Amino acid sequence: MKKIRVTQVKSIIDRPERQKRTMKALGLRKLNATVEVVATPQILGMVTKVNHLITVEELA
Repeated sequence: MKKIRVTQVKSIIDRPERQKRTMKALGLRKLNATVEVVATPQILGMVTKVNHLITVEELA
C-alpha cells in the first residue's frame, strides 16, 4: 500500500477539540513531529481535515 509522511508544522493551541483529537489520532503530538502512515481513505480524510496544520509527502 502507498505510504505518506505527515509532519506537523503549526501548533494545535487554540484549535477546536475535534482537530486536536484528529492530530493525536494521526500520531502527531509535538510541533515538527513526523509520522509515516499508510494512505487509507480514513487517514486521507483525517489529513484533509487538518491540512492547514500539516505538510504531506508521498513516499515511493
